[in-house]
Amino acid sequence: MAQEPEYDVIIAGGGMAGLLAAASVGFYSKQNARVLVVDRNPATEPGRKTAMGWTCGDATSRASLDYLAKHIGIRYSSPEVEHPVEGVLLFSPDHQTKILFEGEGVLLNRKPLARRQVEDAKRLGVEFAFGVEIDALYAEGGWIRGVAGRNRDGSVFRKAARVVVDASGSATRLRRNIPIDCKIENELDRDDLEIAGRYIFDFERGVDDRTWFDPRHAIIHFDQNLAPGGYCWTFPKGENKVNIGLGLQRSGLDATNRRFGRKETLPVLLDKYVRTNKAIRNPVPSSGDPDRGNVRGAWQVPVRRQNDCLVANGYALIGDAAWMPRPIDGGGIGPAIYASVIVGRVIAGALEAKDTSEAGLWGYNAEYMRSYGYPMASFEVLRALLQTLTNEQISYGMRHFLSEEDVAHVIRREHPEFDRTRGLNPLLWLRVLAEPGLAKGLRYTARKSQALIAHNLGFPEAPGGWQDWKRGLDKELGDARRRFKVKPMGSIQRSQVGV
Repeated sequence: MAQEPEYDVIIAGGGMAGLLAAASVGFYSKQNARVLVVDRNPATEPGRKTAMGWTCGDATSRASLDYLAKHIGIRYSSPEVEHPVEGVLLFSPDHQTKILFEGEGVLLNRKPLARRQVEDAKRLGVEFAFGVEIDALYAEGGWIRGVAGRNRDGSVFRKAARVVVDASGSATRLRRNIPIDCKIENELDRDDLEIAGRYIFDFERGVDDRTWFDPRHAIIHFDQNLAPGGYCWTFPKGENKVNIGLGLQRSGLDATNRRFGRKETLPVLLDKYVRTNKAIRNPVPSSGDPDRGNVRGAWQVPVRRQNDCLVANGYALIGDAAWMPRPIDGGGIGPAIYASVIVGRVIAGALEAKDTSEAGLWGYNAEYMRSYGYPMASFEVLRALLQTLTNEQISYGMRHFLSEEDVAHVIRREHPEFDRTRGLNPLLWLRVLAEPGLAKGLRYTARKSQALIAHNLGFPEAPGGWQDWKRGLDKELGDARRRFKVKPMGSIQRSQVGV
């Protein structure tokens, strides 16, 4: 018989996803659940992601913040909200074509945001244990029963709970070494993990070129030379302040370096991108108090669909630990917000029902998939296609094959259909014939994405149907992986695209 646990819920990790999940459990349980957040950071630096600070692109949609406010009553303003934007502009490598997506959004300041989130959670009855490094889960009878680790002074930390929520990041030891049999995937493929770096700069305005800096829009640049297999970003935090960075695929960088005899690294490419930006002159690290200790940083980002199962007996995954950032742009704040609201509601219901088994927590799986996660596998396929393309092909495709209807799909976070690749008039035929492999690859991606979305919207409502669903998913994705075996830019020939 398991010992009565000290806590109903332990959240391992006090970042964005962990703090919001804790607040959500407190809200939906009407503060009747005893919730503990365990974080390796000191109480003076909550939410710090790495030794280099609160590393993040800092952008999220207004819709995500509205979802949080609507469901658990948490609203943000200054100083945690630093700058509003009208949307995200994605530019082709030649800067001639742009796509507006996401709608209105904001740039956050993650340092004061984390402090605010701690206070929100405390008001909802959440307790905290700072300065604790969690090393492992412990189990009994096929159930996760608690966490074990070390306090800052080296002493043993061990606490029991009815549910452990793993919010300890993409490199979490807990998921990799889960001590029970379950459906959760343990390891992430190397090519599904990108490395990212960014600066927060104050600067003087250079050339007035809104393809490089626009205080009203967050900007994403596709460029396979500067960010192989990834993208660059210039996100305004004011008229003369910017979060500027890039994310890239390690294997893409390795292949490009081999082909051209280079030894470029993430910092080298990031500095090159800053120098290339003609709208930014004399950049210096931001000197404001909210940015102290957070002006530069590097981190890793999972860029595939979320884990195919998010729960086990007494255990749930969230945020980067669950591989939730969107595959196409690495954005993790929106997914963390949606997932935290859902997991809190489901856990509160499971505690009330006295059923924190896999089946009792399964509603988190199903609701997250239906509300936010269903298109992520399709974006994984689109990412795989993009990683096989040259800058010239990306620019050509965005200019000639992307319609207004496709842009509308992107704004709604749906997959574009690329109808223009079907060449139903002579002009379109000429465009298709100029890049037949690219057109074929886009058509295939659209069809595959529709199949994946339909499949994921049929995610099972109970664990019993999961194996059949998983086999179907693996079949669809396996076909796409074979077709778009990623050979990063620099080693790929045009004839290999879409064949």
